[in-house]
Amino acid sequence: MSASTPLIPGCYYHIYNRGNNREDLFREKRNYEYFLKLYFTHTQNVADTYAYCLMKNHFHFLIRVKEDPTANHNPSNPLNRKNQSRPFSNVFNAYAKSINRAYGRTGALFQRPFGRILVKTDAHFLRLITYIHQNPQKHGFVDDFRDWPFTSFHSLLSDKPTILQRENVLLWFNGRGEFETAHRSPLDGRGIELLAPDDAHP
Repeated sequence: MSASTPLIPGCYYHIYNRGNNREDLFREKRNYEYFLKLYFTHTQNVADTYAYCLMKNHFHFLIRVKEDPTANHNPSNPLNRKNQSRPFSNVFNAYAKSINRAYGRTGALFQRPFGRILVKTDAHFLRLITYIHQNPQKHGFVDDFRDWPFTSFHSLLSDKPTILQRENVLLWFNGRGEFETAHRSPLDGRGIELLAPDDAHP
């Protein structure tokens, strides 16, 4: 799916992006924390978030665009095509400006436009969640993805309050036990082109 494909209410998407020219997006812990704060501030009214992972030079989110019961969701209606991705663009623009100010840099921080892949099946949804969480290990940031702190894996297993759709995720996996079992499956390269076409070499 083209990165410029519109986001349609009621649909699930894999949202991802990386640093322009493979530049690091996050240089220190506070950068990750600030990005997540911006993300949920800008998107919580337009999208439900099921999983995420932030890494030094790229990130992944699994989201569902919320429906407005008063709106006409005809995908061919240009009014429906232009606004659904704006909150995400606002996150990236605000974060880039803050990084440019903080580190004295100029120019684009993210590749444009951000990637989005429509999630069409339950199997895709489940595989994508484990793929997102295992990504830090896949790219060699840690030896065990469970040690990477900037991911939804820990929150989905926690009892602490979260803005994530934890109950729905665990329900799709038939509980925490199967959620953890699925994440113990060995990492491999199967289906990466479908899960994240640009992620083979972030």
